[in-house]
Amino acid sequence: MSLRHRILAVNVFAIIILAGSLFYLDGFRSRLTEARLEQTRSETVMIAHVLEAIPAEARQPLLVRLGQDLRVRLRFYDATGAKRADSWAGAPPTYELRDPATEAWYRDVARALDNGFDAIVGAPRRPLFEPPAIDRLEAWPEGAAALAQGGPTVEIRRAPEGTPYVSAAVRIGGTEAGVLLLTVNARDIRRVVRAERFSLALILLGTVILSVLLSRFLARTIANPLRKLALAAHRVRLGRAREVDVPLLPRRRDEIGLLARALHDMTQSLRQRIDSTEAFAADVTHELKNPLASLRSAVDTLERVEDPALRRQMLDVVREDVARLDRLVVDIAETSRLDAELSRARFEPVDLGPLIESMLASWEARAGNGVQIAYARPRVGTAVVLGDESRLARLVDNLVDNAISFSPVGGLVEIRAAAVAGSVIVTIEDEGPGVPADSREAVFNRFHSIRPPEDFGRHSGLGLAIAKAIVEGHGGRILVEDRHGGRRGARFVVRFPGAPS
Repeated sequence: MSLRHRILAVNVFAIIILAGSLFYLDGFRSRLTEARLEQTRSETVMIAHVLEAIPAEARQPLLVRLGQDLRVRLRFYDATGAKRADSWAGAPPTYELRDPATEAWYRDVARALDNGFDAIVGAPRRPLFEPPAIDRLEAWPEGAAALAQGGPTVEIRRAPEGTPYVSAAVRIGGTEAGVLLLTVNARDIRRVVRAERFSLALILLGTVILSVLLSRFLARTIANPLRKLALAAHRVRLGRAREVDVPLLPRRRDEIGLLARALHDMTQSLRQRIDSTEAFAADVTHELKNPLASLRSAVDTLERVEDPALRRQMLDVVREDVARLDRLVVDIAETSRLDAELSRARFEPVDLGPLIESMLASWEARAGNGVQIAYARPRVGTAVVLGDESRLARLVDNLVDNAISFSPVGGLVEIRAAAVAGSVIVTIEDEGPGVPADSREAVFNRFHSIRPPEDFGRHSGLGLAIAKAIVEGHGGRILVEDRHGGRRGARFVVRFPGAPS
């Protein structure tokens, strides 16, 4: 089920709960009916007591007066079942039984609604009241029961137009025994129920409209943006379009806005990685073609060369090309797996002072042309960073190796490491030609080199690129600048966040 349908289902469930108020309304009607039955029974008993205390000839005027005051019909039947007094005799009727066929159409609609609601709540269908053709006590089952049993008997029926018709009978003793019958058309019960039902219908209608609007609002603000983001992510997964427009939703400050911006940034990062991988693959292909072409040329020449000196020269070329290919393959493998390894590495506190000091001997052994290395060692425990020790060693080794390769005969390479304002700064300076200002960003690109032609093939062009990847993987920054004081050479500066105490 989609999120839009779930939102609608939740709102519909709330409407269903509200619609359950119809069952409450049926209970309300039942309580009203019970109250009316009890009221009718009490009134009948009280009137019967009054009739017992007065002479028979005074009953008719009293019934008329009480019938008009209570808006009911009162009849007295003697023990034989004949009617002896009637509150409607000589007085206007206190209620009327309407003929449904003569009523307006909207009353038919109201009755249809009443019947529909009764069917929904399972209300019992009362027997239909039909006025007797001959008004005798036998025509009223409740009257006959009261005469036989003595106690008050109450009955409820359904008038022709659907309103409740309540009747109560009680036996009267005294000088002239008989039965008092009280009847009333309880139209007010249906009127109250209809008013409550109308109010509930208005509330239910308003709730339905509000739920629909709320569902549309939630669909527009939740489901639709998520659908757009899902479609954008699907297009990214297919990879058919180079640039996929992931909606940013800049006005959203909620979780969906955060998700949209995160997906956008992730897509841009993924695109940059793909572009970088494609460029790297192209660069690798280009860099491998040169030594392979040189190697093929030397091998082909060896087949035709008979001069031993020239053959030795060709073999030297082959060895240099193989060594160059070996360096390229090693550095390419290092570069390709560097990001993944750094993302999985568990960083620990590393003191750069002892780490750099442990590598001095190998640098001095590799340094040629009388190049000297000077190291300003920091105090133990001051130049501590969080990182991977082997990668940090590779970083410093690449930078020092680069400085040695550019140093002149008898040059000096200076290494420093110090803690400054919560950061650890490592500087490596050489006395070489330096780096032109317009190339200080490019020197960190893969396979970029500004070495002289005589050094061609001796370096892979990946050392500084690897160094930059290691620095950024540790949350640091690397840059190259001129040496201070106007001195000749290049100065590489690496800044790491210091490890917390």
